[in-house]
Amino acid sequence: MNPETLESAQEDQQLRFQKGVGASKAKLLAQTGIERIEDACYYPPRRYEDRRKFFDIQDLESGVVATLKVEVYAIGIKRVRGRLTIVEAKEIDSTGALKIIWFNMPYLAKQLQPGQKLILFGKVELKGHQLTMTHPEMERVDDEVELGVHAGRIVPVYPLVSGITQRWMREFIYRTVRDHAADLEESLPPKLIKAKGWPGIHEAIRTLHFPQDEADLAPAQQRLAFEELLILQLALAQRRAQIQSKRKPQKYVLKKGSLFDQMIERLPFGLTGDQKQVLDELFTDMLQPYPMQRLLQGDVGCGKTIVMILLMAVVVEAKGQVALMAPTELLAEQHFATISKYLGPLGISVTLLSQSVSAAERRVRQEAVANGEVSIAIGTHALMQDAIAFKSLSFVIVDEQHKFGVMQRAKLVAKGKAPDVLVVTATPIPRTLALSLYGDLDVSTIREMPPGRKPIKTHWVGETERQRVYRAIHKQIELGRQVFIVYPLVDEKEDSDLKSATKMSERLRVEFKEGKVGLLHGKMKPIDKETTMQAFARNEIQVLVSTIVVEVGLDVPNATLMVIEHPERFGLAQMHQLRGRIGRGPHPSACILIGGKGKEAGQNQRLKAFTQSNDGFKLAETDMEIRGPGELIGRRQSGWAPFRIADLVRDLTWLENARVEAHEIIKEDPELASPDYSVLRHRLNRFRKQAQH
Repeated sequence: MNPETLESAQEDQQLRFQKGVGASKAKLLAQTGIERIEDACYYPPRRYEDRRKFFDIQDLESGVVATLKVEVYAIGIKRVRGRLTIVEAKEIDSTGALKIIWFNMPYLAKQLQPGQKLILFGKVELKGHQLTMTHPEMERVDDEVELGVHAGRIVPVYPLVSGITQRWMREFIYRTVRDHAADLEESLPPKLIKAKGWPGIHEAIRTLHFPQDEADLAPAQQRLAFEELLILQLALAQRRAQIQSKRKPQKYVLKKGSLFDQMIERLPFGLTGDQKQVLDELFTDMLQPYPMQRLLQGDVGCGKTIVMILLMAVVVEAKGQVALMAPTELLAEQHFATISKYLGPLGISVTLLSQSVSAAERRVRQEAVANGEVSIAIGTHALMQDAIAFKSLSFVIVDEQHKFGVMQRAKLVAKGKAPDVLVVTATPIPRTLALSLYGDLDVSTIREMPPGRKPIKTHWVGETERQRVYRAIHKQIELGRQVFIVYPLVDEKEDSDLKSATKMSERLRVEFKEGKVGLLHGKMKPIDKETTMQAFARNEIQVLVSTIVVEVGLDVPNATLMVIEHPERFGLAQMHQLRGRIGRGPHPSACILIGGKGKEAGQNQRLKAFTQSNDGFKLAETDMEIRGPGELIGRRQSGWAPFRIADLVRDLTWLENARVEAHEIIKEDPELASPDYSVLRHRLNRFRKQAQH
């Protein structure tokens, strides 16, 4: 057994044999992410309750949440309505008496005796003429757990799973921290801790769970959050350093009369300032001796595709090959058509490796890519298949990167010799997420939209205005236009009042008889999805009822209306992508949200912001502030591990500091070989393993 496996087994055994845990509780703890004693030490409370002030009974008022030191004066038990039991106790202190009630806890009648001293925490209510506490948190003064775990101090409140009570978790964490915090090894360099004025790991962990004062909490949280952020940034900095240590064989030269210049001359429009700036950034990277690793982000319609095509011309002229991977067959086909239109006349060979191509033809095209006859290969996940080889893959483009994972990107990159890599997304990414998810990449941004692009008007209406929305759809069909209607669910659920795409498509076929209504959702077979999307692109379908699958890849200039049902169920970034499916042609376009009114304030804030802005970057920041980074990402990214203590909204400054610190550490010691970094190296290796699962 290797050392890491042995260590893991020992830690698991330690946790299982902790007092009060056992096999069943260990399984429940694993659901919270606590699998080791170290995990328990780092498991953060979700909030704190200040229970330091003890009330006298005479000072209590109905509605007050209070901590009391009392003595049991009398106790009894009643049985009512079959098995229901009520334990009632009369508690006293030197100032008065209080009634305590527990339901279905008959054992307390035997455990509590007159004269027993207790600490109680709960809400006081006036029932009749008697002040009463129902089901308070209780701590016996003679408990083995030290006095003050549940009261008399600032008390942690933890996230729980079914089967674990708050009281049990608090006592478990208390014992674990008390007995094992001193065993934790310091992962941060001493000079860094001293420079920041932070507590050491032992003190920080104790303060995280049981702070003596509110003022002590912030430095401990900052230090532990920074540790998490630093480990992530070290992983990204190491990956970046490894890439920059490589030397690529391809050399690019920009000269007059080049294919790049010919492309510029053939464009029927001028480049925007942002496009020119981004091209300068990308060319600077491509002229470096090490591979480019860059993220290009920009709103739908900002002109990212032309930037990609211009770069392709440079690569092909240098005798290199390009691979462009898209998330859907339709988007791959659209890229193929656009790129062929611009580069075909220049004599550049482009091929599409798609499931829609026959097996025999696909083999012919694969062979042409392998022997270098084809310069640009476009496809979906199929490009990663072992059967596809390149003669001189120099440039890899991954479009809509959020639909892929880090490992998928790496598999395609491995088909070339240190190729330049451009990751592209039309989903604007808040700066904090860009630093976290794509911290190994440089970031280029196109914000400026080409002239002539009409803004899309967005309206938010209630259910009572549905017929008015339907009249607007009828009008668009009469004008020969097309409409999207998007739902959050494929099928209706018994316990939900949400409308579904499948059920509503049946009703809408009756409503919109003058046009054809199509259905598109993620449960359909890939070939059926592609057939439906292509039919909509050809205007054989006038109303497309869909789920979020239309978020990316459907370019239909004739579509002028996007209707989103139950908008409260979508993120702002998702809705912005949906809205980007329209407004691509010469006709005025609009987006209508139906429902979601009168809900909680954060939701209303989101939807109101959406109606007021067409700026995807502004909406992405708003979405992250309201919903948090986990919701914004939507699906787990390979290589991404959510934080326990760090908060990407709150801790942006610390994230930036961690990035600077990580790059300095890796520059000084790329492999973290120094004894000062041994614990950090161990934590980093564990992080990588967790990120791959």
